[in-house]
This record gives sequence, C-alpha cells and structure tokens, in this order.
Amino acid sequence: MLINAMGEFFGRIFFQRCFYLFLVLMVFICTAPFVEPTPIGRFTINCANALIIIATVASVGRSTLSFVIAVLLASPALAFQWMAVSGVDPNAVAKSWVFGALLYATTIAYLLRYVFRHEVMTADKLFGAASAYLLLAVFWSFLYALVAHFYEGSFAIFGNQTSLTFYDFVYFSFTVLTSTGFGDITPISRQARGICVVEQIVGALFVAILIARLAGVYPPANDRGKP
Repeated sequence: MLINAMGEFFGRIFFQRCFYLFLVLMVFICTAPFVEPTPIGRFTINCANALIIIATVASVGRSTLSFVIAVLLASPALAFQWMAVSGVDPNAVAKSWVFGALLYATTIAYLLRYVFRHEVMTADKLFGAASAYLLLAVFWSFLYALVAHFYEGSFAIFGNQTSLTFYDFVYFSFTVLTSTGFGDITPISRQARGICVVEQIVGALFVAILIARLAGVYPPANDRGKP
C-alpha cells in the first residue's frame, strides 16, 4: 500500500526517529529568536515548522494508523501556515494553531506510549522522552496563542498588556513547564492562568513518572546476578 510505503520511506530517512525529532526541535528553539518578524523571517519560520512536522510524522508513524493520523493533522497545519504567510485568510494562523496543537498532542501521546512500553530502555526511547518534554512546551505554546487570540489582553509583558509573537509564547511555556517563573510575561485572564496551572502540574508529573519508569527498568542491586 502507498501508506505503508511512505511510512517505510520516512523510517529509512529517520532511522533514529526520536533523535532527529529532538534535534530539529532543539535547532528550532535555539535559532527562532534570531529570526526577525519580517515576511522573509516568517517564511523561514514556516520552513522550520515544516521540518518539525515532517520529523513529527516520521517519529509517530510507527504504524499505519498513527501515520495516517499524523498526516491528516499535519497537512492542514502546514496549509494554514502558508495561507497565513500569504495573507489569503486572516484567521488562517489561528486555524494552523488548532491543527498544530492537535498534531503535537497526538505525537506526545504516541511518544509516551512508545517510551513507557515494558521493553528495554534504548537510546531512541530516551530521545523520545526528551522530545515529548519539549513538545509539551510547544503544545502549550499553541494553547497560549489561541487563548491570546480569542481572549484579548490575556497576557502582559512587564505589566503592560501587548500582543505577543508565537515564540514569546514558546519562551513563556518553557518558563512555566520548568517552573522557572522569570515574571516578565504574566497571565492576566482566568483562561490563561488556568492553562498555566495545568502545564505546571503536567511538567512536574512528567519528570516524576519518567524517573520512576527509568528506575523500574533496572532491578535493585541486591537482585542482580540472582538466577
């Protein structure tokens, strides 16, 4: 089938799928702040988003069903991104955020299912766990952007209510997920604060559950070597 052939094709390109997803995410996070918000800059960011989506589809597409779901969510996300750049639809950017959030939520679910399977912990699984952690921050960035879009004045920078870029929300999401709390960006509305609380809880639980999973992989020292 064509779908199986495409899945195998991506699998050959991304042999260590989770590693490449982690690498693309890190490159995007580190380089996006240096891209100016010009038409060329937005075009560059959209190209980077396309690479992230391709890596996401490759990492998730370990079965026909997961591959189909990822493609069905990634296609409109990419399409609305390009429509937002071209200015065809003024609401295209919000639509792309909706499909982007759904895609990343699906990816996180499949990655965690892969990481927490009762099998030997491999390097690819560790990169999968790290990628899931980064994707949690990106996923919440979409939620913050949607809240700011539908609830005007939901965020403030140094006490002044103003519009934020998507990367501002990525930065804010990482400060919430890691409980850093610099205080430069502040949630104002009830909706924004509620989402912040949920992200803080999820971030703490993710680290605790992952450590418990890693600890359960290896037997206690007293039990090693027993027949």
